[in-house]
Amino acid sequence: MTGTGKKVLVIGYGNPGRLDDGLGPMFAEEMEKLQMEGVTVDSNYQLAVEDVAAIAEHDYVVFVDADVSGQEPFHFEHVIPKHHMSFSSHSISADALMAMAADLLSSKAEAYMLGIRGYEFNEFGERISPGAMRNLDAALTFMKQALEDCDFAKYVNRFGEKNR
Repeated sequence: MTGTGKKVLVIGYGNPGRLDDGLGPMFAEEMEKLQMEGVTVDSNYQLAVEDVAAIAEHDYVVFVDADVSGQEPFHFEHVIPKHHMSFSSHSISADALMAMAADLLSSKAEAYMLGIRGYEFNEFGERISPGAMRNLDAALTFMKQALEDCDFAKYVNRFGEKNR
């Protein structure tokens, strides 16, 4: 349960048929099993404009995806809403979704990205590599703690912004 009574949306996304790219959906599946009060969990292959409505109903949003080259075991960073010149309804970024939620539905939600380090992406198969599984376990432990006190900003400082 979130310690502050705030509503949190966790969106895990990625393609489970592309090995470690399935880290986001697997994270969502494990979070769903916890049935934490105040936490809504969603999962999909990719982010979509339809996610805007759910975002606007929450105080916080945590996007969870596999990361090809990020720090191990994961990184956690603030998502700043950003307008993009164009987008497809089949592919949209977290920052563009947050900008749309603010503009269209007056959302005040704060957003964060949890990028879980993966290693195998170039084949087809519904399995997660052993190293990525260890990273997933670390990310789940982290998120349980972060949700308990709902002070996500302090975790950005602790784990640092992703090197770009």
